[in-house]
Amino acid sequence: MPSLSSRANRGWWDDNADDYQVEHGEFLRDTGFIWCPEGLDEADAHLLGEVRGRRVLEIGCGAAQCARWLAGQGAEVAAFDVSHRQLRHSRRIDEATGSRVPVVQADAEALPFAEAVFDLACSAFGALPFVADPLAVLREVRRVLRPGGRFVFSVSHPIRWAFPDDPGPHGLTSDRSYFDRSPYEERDEDGALTYVEHHRTMADWVNLVAASGLRLTGLLEPEWPEGHQRVWGGWSPLRGRHIPGTAVFSCANS
Repeated sequence: MPSLSSRANRGWWDDNADDYQVEHGEFLRDTGFIWCPEGLDEADAHLLGEVRGRRVLEIGCGAAQCARWLAGQGAEVAAFDVSHRQLRHSRRIDEATGSRVPVVQADAEALPFAEAVFDLACSAFGALPFVADPLAVLREVRRVLRPGGRFVFSVSHPIRWAFPDDPGPHGLTSDRSYFDRSPYEERDEDGALTYVEHHRTMADWVNLVAASGLRLTGLLEPEWPEGHQRVWGGWSPLRGRHIPGTAVFSCANS
């Protein structure tokens, strides 16, 4: 059964998918693989290595922009998201581009795939920040990866949780404890949970990867690039020059 977090976030993303794609679609590109608001592009970063001929799973795919780019590089791709409305945008882009990316609606804590069927898995801010049990997700990823397979995922950098989510000067002054793991929640007028995002420290993420049976092989904190002026929520050139906004974890199934 989906967790309370999963149910709330599924509804939120269904309600907000249209606005999200309008606001960020051009930056993400219909057939682009952007890891984070800093604009780190897989075409340049090569965090997944060679993808041609590999079976790749995108986790929390949104409109499957990353999966579509991978398919264009010769990968055999599958993708899923908790939000049906996001997947409708994937179909819209398929029709506009003439592509066909296979997508399914699913919860990351219980993947609808057989064991050891993927060579690679990836997630660009998908699923992991929004689930109550990230260890379940990591174990599921390990289950569907072949021995020696690789998983790369990006999340908000944990240090960001000690600061206000503000792209301006106010966002440079810490106003809460980094060690306070209280989730960020939104509720409706009746008190029902409508959105939730969970905080884990850097040590939490490292320990979760280890507990899942995956092996951490790399950690990247992308610097804010010169000339990049785009503001995305709390990400901005001002804050990006001072504190990291994204953490990218590379893992192996060994």
